[in-house]
Amino acid sequence: MSPKIHPLRARRVLAAATVLLCGTLAACGADGSGAAAPGKPSAAASRPAMTPTAPTAPTTPAGGSAAPTLPPGPGGAAPVFSHGKRDGGKRVALTFDADMTADQNERAARGERFDNPQLIATLRRLKVPATVFMTGKWAEQYPAQARSIGGDPLFEVANHSYAHHAFSTPCYKLPTVPLKGARADVERAFDAFRRAGVKNTVPYFRFPGGCHNDAVLRAIGPTKATAVQWDVVSGDAFAKQAGPVAREVLSQVKPGSVVVMHCTRSAAPVTEEAIRRIVPELRARGYEFVRVSDLIAGR
Repeated sequence: MSPKIHPLRARRVLAAATVLLCGTLAACGADGSGAAAPGKPSAAASRPAMTPTAPTAPTTPAGGSAAPTLPPGPGGAAPVFSHGKRDGGKRVALTFDADMTADQNERAARGERFDNPQLIATLRRLKVPATVFMTGKWAEQYPAQARSIGGDPLFEVANHSYAHHAFSTPCYKLPTVPLKGARADVERAFDAFRRAGVKNTVPYFRFPGGCHNDAVLRAIGPTKATAVQWDVVSGDAFAKQAGPVAREVLSQVKPGSVVVMHCTRSAAPVTEEAIRRIVPELRARGYEFVRVSDLIAGR
């Protein structure tokens, strides 16, 4: 039985799913207004993360990495991680979703940019570790950038599905991956990373839209991946000014937070500027930037 969810927490989860969806719909031909299609994420998307006794490394991680993961849930279900220890020091993980959908190739060929090399350059200049949740299609479209990100010890590359389809419904009317195809979709994205030459992949998976349920967690369990959600919503998708994005992040961050942002110039054009405001302020508050793997290792 799911615990009762505080209304403020529920609104934040819904906002997170909407943010991720807006980036996807824009790539699929929405008008760019930022208005998401109506719908609701599955109830499981807002359930608290599982609390393991200790992180463990999987025997055969889908990402080919020895990065720490959480113990599997009931029936071998993929575990869910939303934030690190609240009393483990001021540590925060910035995560960036590099979204690209199955039908974006023509738009990319016409010059629309779904990457953000300036953002990556700024993270490097500021020496900010980060976890990039990449779709397989993004790695195929930008293999040189995927290799560069994956070859930099500052970063780690995690899985955001192959083409940003929903893994459970309802999920904002996204095209859906059949339950029986869920595991294959996750593995297909990791295969795309390998073909692109991405080295530093980690066995973590982020559901498009944040939508998931118990059945799909069991379906992807054999990949040995930990499902990674978030507890801080940046609101960077379709934002036209960096200030509100920075204020939203700064107002929500707590010790152990996982912040969801985007590495997609087309749908999140002010993220890099927001980072230039967020990073020095959080450092002034005594925060250390880490990767998701560091937070999981510290559980």
